Amino acid sequence: MSDTSFKKKYGPWCIVVGAAEGLGEAYTVALANRGMHIIMVDNQKTLLDTLSKQVELGFGIKTIQLHLDLREADAHEQMMQQIQKVDCRLLVYNAAFSLIKPFISHTTEELDLFIDINTRTQIKIVHQFSQYLIGKKQSGGMILMSSLAGLIGMQLVVPYAASKAFAWNLAEALHHELTPYKIDIMACISGATATPAYLKTNPRYGVLKPSVMNPCRVAELALKKLGRKTLFIPGFSNRVNYFILTRIMPRKMAASIANKTMGNMYIEKV
Repeated sequence: MSDTSFKKKYGPWCIVVGAAEGLGEAYTVALANRGMHIIMVDNQKTLLDTLSKQVELGFGIKTIQLHLDLREADAHEQMMQQIQKVDCRLLVYNAAFSLIKPFISHTTEELDLFIDINTRTQIKIVHQFSQYLIGKKQSGGMILMSSLAGLIGMQLVVPYAASKAFAWNLAEALHHELTPYKIDIMACISGATATPAYLKTNPRYGVLKPSVMNPCRVAELALKKLGRKTLFIPGFSNRVNYFILTRIMPRKMAASIANKTMGNMYIEKV
């Protein structure tokens, strides 16, 4: 799809939730490069301000900055207020809370963050954005960022993995309901990605080293697949590994290998 066709179908405005860093920054730049104006949502105000100025100057687009903590009960309403001000027809929900440590070591406050950011606010904005597009009788699209960690239960990222399974199930189910309204929805199920958050975890690689993708590559591939795929795994090696683990190996064996790899990467956190 050309940039002009993409903008005609999903533009001229979009909203990127978790826009200031990592994959969110990659989506922001990729969409700005397509000439899209962007509602940028993030809780990191300094990074948000800096990136907003960069894309406005670099691509000649407009941005709306929404400095927002997604744990707030009305976060989805604050986002919808901005969406309704412009012709916004594309939602990218990239924001996620993530920690690497044993499940029993989490505090109840941390568990609330997994629920609030990764599931509650996500499903509410998807719900209201869907109603908004249908009410205006407009086509549109949504990309929900998921993770390979959500396809097989992974130790040390238990609540994160569960929330990412939620995201791809949400997208897959909604695809069947939203297609008649010409609304595309896709879960981008990424593997290891060289975001600041991932690199800060200092993973240790053994014999089985995951393929670590560039965030810009992930974002570009996801945008190109929107409207063509409902569940999309970026990266050839990620798709091969997924096929082997889920289609060839018994699930018990696949889970054992995946969890052993995770344990070896973060052995000091066990």
